[in-house]
Amino acid sequence: MTRKTPNRGGGPGRRGPRSGAGGRPAGAPARPPRHDAAPSDRAERPSASPRRGGPSDVVRIYGFHSVTAALQAPRRELVRLYVTPAAAERLAAEIAARGVDTRVLSAEEIAQRAPRDAVHQGALLEARPLAPIDISELPPQGLVIVLDQVTDPHNVGAILRTSAAFAVDALVTTERHTPEFAGALAKSASGGLEHVPVCSVTNLARAMGELGDLGYWRVGLDSEAPATLQATRLERPLALVLGAEDRGLRRLTREHCDAMARLDLPGAIKSLNVSNACAIALSIAEAAKKAT
Repeated sequence: MTRKTPNRGGGPGRRGPRSGAGGRPAGAPARPPRHDAAPSDRAERPSASPRRGGPSDVVRIYGFHSVTAALQAPRRELVRLYVTPAAAERLAAEIAARGVDTRVLSAEEIAQRAPRDAVHQGALLEARPLAPIDISELPPQGLVIVLDQVTDPHNVGAILRTSAAFAVDALVTTERHTPEFAGALAKSASGGLEHVPVCSVTNLARAMGELGDLGYWRVGLDSEAPATLQATRLERPLALVLGAEDRGLRRLTREHCDAMARLDLPGAIKSLNVSNACAIALSIAEAAKKAT
């Protein structure tokens, strides 16, 4: 069985938060937002860049939709929220419901706390990473996406967003050669990070073997494959396996696939951005499910 290991920024697990909203015990009264001009004490400074590992890690989530989704996710343990006055008004219900420690600042002050060039849209949330799940927790008739060293955070975020739209049960990825599950990835996911559990594994080939043991039909996507995805068996439980755009699927990953398939594209370009390919593959898989 693949060892359950924290991921970067955490993937949604299936356990509730370890404490009450905003890190306070459950049932504690909500704390009203504070309107601070420019906090100067050490506790108010932005957290250091999060590292994978201990439970005390703090990740930063920015962008209005991503922050809203995190505030609405009961499993997400919140630390502190930084918002502009306009964003605080729009998020008033979520802030009150979670009782998160809130600082109302100017857009420029929030930008100083966010990563360089981050488009925060007036909202920046410090939170704990979501706990990953184990492969053994996957549903018996599930649909999962497996990523073989896809490293671009925007691509992985877009894949999570699409996966949430198609009710994917989990995203399986490697601990290494995977972007942090926060920041730009969470922004690109636009809330999808809170809805799709992430299974982070140390050895993808071994994890693929475990998927097979669970009965999952593993289909690898390759633009040079002889068969089209439409003509390939897509019965559930199903794992769609995608590789990095420059290298594709590695040899051991291919060897653990039950079938290889390509997207049937009518135009001159036969390969797509991995997130676009994932969206098309999920659409084909959904059509196949409805046809059975």
